[in-house]
Amino acid sequence: MTIADQVTGSTIAGTAKPAEPRAAAITLPAIGERELRLDLFRGLALWLIFIDHLPTSLLTWFTIRNYGFSDATEIFIFISGYTAAFVYCRAMLEGGVVIATARILRRVWQIYVAHVFLFTIFLAEISYVATRFENPLYTEEMGIMDFLKQPDVTIVQALLLRFRPVNMDVLPLYIVLMLALPVILWSMRWKPDVTLGLSVVLYAVTWEYDLYFSAYPNGFWAFNPLAWQLLFVFGAWCALGGARRMSRILASPVTMWISIAYIVAAFYVTLTWYLPQLSHLMPKRLEQWMYPIDKTDLDVLRFTHFLALAALTVRFLPRDWPGLKSQWLRPLILCGQHSLEIFCLGVFLAFAGHFILAEVSGGAAMHALISLSGILIMWGVAWVISWYKRVADKSGAKTKNAVGNADLAGGG
Repeated sequence: MTIADQVTGSTIAGTAKPAEPRAAAITLPAIGERELRLDLFRGLALWLIFIDHLPTSLLTWFTIRNYGFSDATEIFIFISGYTAAFVYCRAMLEGGVVIATARILRRVWQIYVAHVFLFTIFLAEISYVATRFENPLYTEEMGIMDFLKQPDVTIVQALLLRFRPVNMDVLPLYIVLMLALPVILWSMRWKPDVTLGLSVVLYAVTWEYDLYFSAYPNGFWAFNPLAWQLLFVFGAWCALGGARRMSRILASPVTMWISIAYIVAAFYVTLTWYLPQLSHLMPKRLEQWMYPIDKTDLDVLRFTHFLALAALTVRFLPRDWPGLKSQWLRPLILCGQHSLEIFCLGVFLAFAGHFILAEVSGGAAMHALISLSGILIMWGVAWVISWYKRVADKSGAKTKNAVGNADLAGGG
């Protein structure tokens, strides 16, 4: 009996006849077995986030944000919700709510410490570059001017997650979502569909009443947790039986063609952003309804675009696809297996690349060199971490891969 069966109550030994097997869209990995698709796409999201944080270059045009409404952030948050639910629901079923909550809070603390450490290193990096090269524009561009003016107040606000430099918004969002995870999992154990419904209601209320988390010194969070929780909860719902229950819908040709049509339509809309001469073909009423496509509050167009991409991915990339064992995809999978460390490294490398492009050369060749060098460094660090955990860390032999699917969720 799988975790999904225990959560949804589809089979309970001795009390009910097992349900007839159905084709599952995404099957929960067994203990000791990795779901490599999650690692693959989490690694891809990390690479795309790194490239998107660099100044616009040739490689930037290979990221998905230029061809539709959603981007790598949606991939990252969905997979985080999926893996967190898989790891900690198992812990909740085996050890109880208190034990699972304690494990979740321990992981939240680890991510929080990583965020504070990254914040410190990031500030030092920017301050050194701005002072060494006598260019105060770096401090303004990277959003640390308030820190230099009032370091005492700003440090406190940073510890409260209200002050963040540029490109440091994802981990605070994830910390808040993980803090809500015990309640989400407790509710999903009994009524997964109701839990997802409540998440939709919170999302709608957030939009209707303009709810948000305030930031320091002004404004609001770049990623509103009250809205982005929908994607996180949806990922958890899929992990705990939702994907299996949707398998017939996902396998339907109607779903496939609707997804393709939506992705093509989104691609055309994005073309109008770069080719204004095409904008006259867009109906004015449609433009008025559609814009702005808000990332802060996870616009419904972004959410549905991600759903369309996910539906096609599940259909055409089965779990047993031989390519997942390919050495060509190994770098992506390795990065996805150590996402917390690689994400932090990517933020650091993005500013380093930004500095080099600004001070040395901003040509296309240098752009390509910086982007590819950053990806190679991320791959190399992921390989070293993997080697250390496999060989040097003797206790790793006693730690099974039951937690391996969720680096950001539960370590690995």
